[in-house]
Amino acid sequence: MTKIIGLTGGIGSGKTSILKEFKTLGIPCYQADLEAKRLMEESEELIGHITKLFGLSSYKENRLNREFIASIVFNNPDALKQLTNIVHPAVEKDFTDWLTQTSAAYVIKEVAILFEHGGEKKMDATILTTAPMEDRIVRVINRDKCSREEVLARMKNQWDDEKKIPLADFVIENNNWEETIKQIKYIDKQIRAMNHEH
Repeated sequence: MTKIIGLTGGIGSGKTSILKEFKTLGIPCYQADLEAKRLMEESEELIGHITKLFGLSSYKENRLNREFIASIVFNNPDALKQLTNIVHPAVEKDFTDWLTQTSAAYVIKEVAILFEHGGEKKMDATILTTAPMEDRIVRVINRDKCSREEVLARMKNQWDDEKKIPLADFVIENNNWEETIKQIKYIDKQIRAMNHEH
């Protein structure tokens, strides 16, 4: 049985670089948030639901109107919950289909918000990426060309690392890339060893 390993981490913690490293080790990786965005633009069913929920302005020129949707859900937890209730099952189904295509020892499913929703219960193991707060803020400002205030506002939607660390099976401290690569290789060995225990 292919094991499912959840990878998560706060905004700016370097999840994407870490995923790339796992890919070079031959591990199939599924980026739930990217796939969610793809499905919201490709799935007729999702497009129908989202348009019904938020109106025709949800899409412009067949593309998801992200700014419009973000402006609705940002200050409205109920709207965000409704959107999640539509998108989440579609992503789960897509992931299940994707999983049938692989016979790898394990796959990595990257999820931005995992522990906040108890998602770790569906995983065989979890990896949490952490990085010093200041590094994370600078990374996101440079990447998204946004203000410090905007980054801090986005961080508020996620739990602090202190709360997540005790829940994670593996923690990658991503503040020195050479060390990070060593940690990834160590975790890869540990996960492969899990497969032989049963």
